[in-house]
Amino acid sequence: MSLFSSLRNAGALPVEGHVPGFDGATGWLNSPPLRKADLDGKVVLVDFWTYTCINWLRTLGYVRAWAERYEDLGLVTVGAHTPEFPFEREIENVRWAADEMHVGYPIALDSDYGIWRAFANHYWPAVYIADADGRIRHHQFGEGGYAECEMVVQRLLREAGRDGIPDDVVSVAAEGFEAQADWANLESPETYLGYEQGWNFASPGRAALDEPRAYEAPKSLDVNQWALSGQWTIERRACVLDEAGGRIAFRFHARDVHLVLAPRTRGTPVPFRVLVDGKPPGDAHGLDVDDGGAGTVVQPRLYQLVRERGSITDRTFEIEFLDPGVEAYVFTFG
Repeated sequence: MSLFSSLRNAGALPVEGHVPGFDGATGWLNSPPLRKADLDGKVVLVDFWTYTCINWLRTLGYVRAWAERYEDLGLVTVGAHTPEFPFEREIENVRWAADEMHVGYPIALDSDYGIWRAFANHYWPAVYIADADGRIRHHQFGEGGYAECEMVVQRLLREAGRDGIPDDVVSVAAEGFEAQADWANLESPETYLGYEQGWNFASPGRAALDEPRAYEAPKSLDVNQWALSGQWTIERRACVLDEAGGRIAFRFHARDVHLVLAPRTRGTPVPFRVLVDGKPPGDAHGLDVDDGGAGTVVQPRLYQLVRERGSITDRTFEIEFLDPGVEAYVFTFG
């Protein structure tokens, strides 16, 4: 029996608990607060996200499509935005991101992690799907499982007595940040730059924590090592540039290079320049860089700096910031 057939058969779905509600929300976007009475008799899909997470961004096209396709058929989609970085707690940043990313379904702001704890959740992204009686019947942690999730939604809507439920699943032609990773060639892991979670740091000498220091990059890096050059302060969550001209280098093996960046002073842009193997990226530039390698940090968010159009091999990425006052949080790849 196929997985899809088993999902259609009665008794195939376990009960994993009950939706605990959203009383822990610190605010709402796109909707008034949703209470238990608003969800009674509805199939509910809860999507935990944080707007700089590339893993969530690669699932967004599917969640958005499900919300649009099944809203009038009895599905309520709720995006629980639980922040990873301090600037993701700021409501105007989340509002900007939701508008930019076309997240139109209700968003429960979970800045104090109340909803996260109520669900005993540990992942971005995470999807929980509950039936019309509020019982959680399926979950998906991380990327993938798209057809399975949609077929669970279809089945629970039918069980709730809804008519006109389609039998096929959506096909998403994702682009930009939402494009699926090139998993066959992805050999570089998520790498944090603050000292709380940072690893594979290769600048010579001992890192100074929470105080300014001049760093140098070694002449060469092993794959997945990174280094600073220039005057930086390594803080708990991020590396902060103290003087213009500072650089970050990373030896990577992937199609895409992303970096979460923020201006230290909100509203003060920080221009930068990207090189790949010592040259402007050309056709390998990402969404936030031109072919000459130029870009600007404006919003605190994820920046796509490289998208390789050719063969994937070990390459050295460098980013130089032309002004001080940038915060660099984490590299992610695709």
